[in-house]
Amino acid sequence: MRRAAELASRGRSTTLPNPMVGCVVLDPAGRVAGEGWHHSAGEPHAEVLAVRAAGDRARGGTAVVTLEPCAHRGRTGPCTQVLLDAGVRRVVVGVRDPWVAPDGSAAGGVERLRAAGLEVEVGVKSAAVEQGNLAWLTAVRRRRPYVTWKVAATLDGRVAAADGSSRWITGPQARADVHRLRAECDCVLVGVGTVLADDPVLTVRPADGSVPSRQPLRVVADTHGRTPVAARVRSDAADTWVATAADIGAGPDRRVDLVALLGALYRRERRHVLLEGGPRLAGAMVAAGLVDRVVAYVAPALLGRGAAALEGAGVDTLAGAHRLDLVDVQRVGADVRLVAVPRSG
Repeated sequence: MRRAAELASRGRSTTLPNPMVGCVVLDPAGRVAGEGWHHSAGEPHAEVLAVRAAGDRARGGTAVVTLEPCAHRGRTGPCTQVLLDAGVRRVVVGVRDPWVAPDGSAAGGVERLRAAGLEVEVGVKSAAVEQGNLAWLTAVRRRRPYVTWKVAATLDGRVAAADGSSRWITGPQARADVHRLRAECDCVLVGVGTVLADDPVLTVRPADGSVPSRQPLRVVADTHGRTPVAARVRSDAADTWVATAADIGAGPDRRVDLVALLGALYRRERRHVLLEGGPRLAGAMVAAGLVDRVVAYVAPALLGRGAAALEGAGVDTLAGAHRLDLVDVQRVGADVRLVAVPRSG
């Protein structure tokens, strides 16, 4: 299962809106006969590739797969049938598939495999497998995209100087890491204030000059439709949606309804949103409980004045602070990257 999870992670920047899935097929003697991982939507699933690689050695063997094999026909056929046709006798599953087909039926095929006489074990190394596919699993369970808030700030929490300048707070290594992070998401979200102030492109531009296999959808939360026609975010480098209150409705603050926006993005098959907006949009998202992870790049610099990283997060006292659990700390060039998630309970 560890190997299957390692294979699955190879699709981190390519599989959305599908999950990352890895599969290892063992022959009857327990030796590795074939491996596979899902590359992108519309291409063969991990089980299909692993079975192909195993050939006749799969018969009577075991398939170890990170996510429950599908039992429905979508862009591709059901993986349960592929495993049955291959003659596999045992299937080991890391995590069950929470996705529900449009007709309301469960997408996963554990019961179908068992009904066909196969031995099926579920939940093997599930915690580790879950973490590897957390964005997709969370999105499907909540029926809204997983949201990562990316912020770059000085040691005193400023995202811009008093004169409004913000390029560049962090160094080149941190900026390159942001492009890696963007590549793992299928949507980038900013507010119109960021567009007017910085005129960002919001595309994935790898430091090595390579061409990404896909670009995330660029979304501008723009209540009154103020995004300029000539804004770089409207370029043909990637798809763009300027989401106005007229499109999806306004919330209690009379701005774009953020819950409705995420719901609309989910229906557009977006599963992981990278929130790169300014302090006001970030604050509104935090206040609404819509941020699932924070990735903060902290530069060893002090400003003393200028925009703070967060505005209007709905907190007036220290007791009401949004508490986070720090899950990773890494030095990235001259800067530090902190990864934190909202504290449960």
